[in-house]
Amino acid sequence: MHIKSMSLGPLGTNCYIVYDDRNALIIDPGGEANIVIDFLNKEKLSPQAILLTHAHFDHIGAVENLRLFYGLDVYLHKNEASWLEDPRLNGSISFTGEEIKTKQAEYMIDPGEMKIASFNFEAVHTPGHSPGSVSFIFKDEGFVIAGDVLFQQGIGRTDLPGGDMKQLEASIRRRLYQLDNRFVVYPGHGPRTTIGNEKVNNPFVR
Repeated sequence: MHIKSMSLGPLGTNCYIVYDDRNALIIDPGGEANIVIDFLNKEKLSPQAILLTHAHFDHIGAVENLRLFYGLDVYLHKNEASWLEDPRLNGSISFTGEEIKTKQAEYMIDPGEMKIASFNFEAVHTPGHSPGSVSFIFKDEGFVIAGDVLFQQGIGRTDLPGGDMKQLEASIRRRLYQLDNRFVVYPGHGPRTTIGNEKVNNPFVR
């Protein structure tokens, strides 16, 4: 199993490609679909789905192009089911003045074990930054893709619609901090970190 990180879109959102010898999952394609396509072509990979940690505009900018180009299904938590179609809810109107939208996700993420093609992982509901935020835990590989919940010595902002600081802290403590200290955290923005590092050094949730 491999993971490729690429900083895409207007806010440099981390898009992750999780892949094996032939299949790939696209997680949070924030923009610049051509960069994602170029990487998949170079590695001769077949994308199987688009997974979204949440539906803010900076995480969904390339969803429309990629889902049409590859004919992919999109997975998103039900609490943000309408956000992909609504530029007010996903924040694109407020932050960019332009509409970023696509049709609703084909599948609503039901927290628990998930299997897509050759990939097995767990989706956990980690609200606080947004009501439908989820984290994807790859237990056997020892990493979690946490979206905008937990950063290197930081946390997701809670002043956007549906944000809640108490919820966010509970998500981090009850969900992410329960993972082994060696787990690598791949956040929505910035460099990767580990659970152990954040338990000790994160100034917001220790």
